[in-house]
Amino acid sequence: MWKRPLYDVRVVCKIAAVFLIGLSGSAFAQTKDKQHDIYTYEGADREQRLLEGARKEGSLTIYTSMVDRDMRQITDAFQKKYGLKTTFWRGSAQKVLQRSVTETRGGRNEVDVLQAPGLVMEALHQEKLLQAVRSPYTRDLSPRAFQPHGEWVAIRAYVYVQAYNTQLVSKEELPRTFNDLLDPKWKGRLGVEAKAQEWFGTLVHAMGDEKGLNLFREIVAKNGVSVRSGNSLLNNLVVSGEVPFALSVYSYLPEKARVKGAPIDYIALQPTIAYSDGIGVAQKAKNPHAAMLFFDFMLNEGLVIVKGQQQLTMHKRDEAALERFKPTFIDPARMLVDYDKGTQLYEDTVAGRPTDGAAK
Repeated sequence: MWKRPLYDVRVVCKIAAVFLIGLSGSAFAQTKDKQHDIYTYEGADREQRLLEGARKEGSLTIYTSMVDRDMRQITDAFQKKYGLKTTFWRGSAQKVLQRSVTETRGGRNEVDVLQAPGLVMEALHQEKLLQAVRSPYTRDLSPRAFQPHGEWVAIRAYVYVQAYNTQLVSKEELPRTFNDLLDPKWKGRLGVEAKAQEWFGTLVHAMGDEKGLNLFREIVAKNGVSVRSGNSLLNNLVVSGEVPFALSVYSYLPEKARVKGAPIDYIALQPTIAYSDGIGVAQKAKNPHAAMLFFDFMLNEGLVIVKGQQQLTMHKRDEAALERFKPTFIDPARMLVDYDKGTQLYEDTVAGRPTDGAAK
């Protein structure tokens, strides 16, 4: 309980108001501005300022769900350019979220930059673990890359495609629509990823909810679907021939394997679903200058490296490569609202089936 002051509150308020108006250019205001200047400054000497601050901080820590070798290629290039010690911890998308939340609630602020699929980045935003930032390099990104709150931007796009073994599935028998998968010739030949609820939820919604659900229920009932855990595993099973036709695989996986000579290719049935992968700066980053320096690097040179990894980026120069799929993007904010319900629906309809061999 506040004690009653020994002075006239109205007089103090007037004095304070005059004092604060005078502070518009004072050290107090400047200190506050400098604190946020790290995240918003876009002057010509931005890189120099960030680099000087980063060198004083001395290091950078990233939490990522990106494949280890791909992130290492990016951080190695960053370290080579700036000479700044950079470490990253790699885990599944769910573990990136879990670790970030657990550490913050425990009063530990270990991470500077977070990189993960859109659903996780949006969850981090809702947990108030991200910092709104500005970068001159965001103007080079596709309009699809941005969120209204400005706390993370999409850097990659995962397009879900249907991969097939070219020695077991001929081009002539490829389906033209998802409805074609009702044909008895697909019995025992279909596979799907166990945690593709975001893909499934957006797909059936685009099809018209009940119509989409009924179609997949019928496909599973008639022809069965082999459920496998992990996109990389499912892609490898297509290559080996154990799963002749996969319903949901990230496009860059069969593309990489195909370039190396593996007997795999893919199609993109409509509606084609895409998932964004984002990057953001931690709200309580220990090394804010280093974090922003890496954020800029990722949106610039980093995306060149990502493209070289046969992945689709959200840079404007790569829009044509993405638009050829005519993708419908997963809305992470919408998916979070009924995530548990959507997960259960996917399991009940598709994924809650035998995982070894074709469903019976």
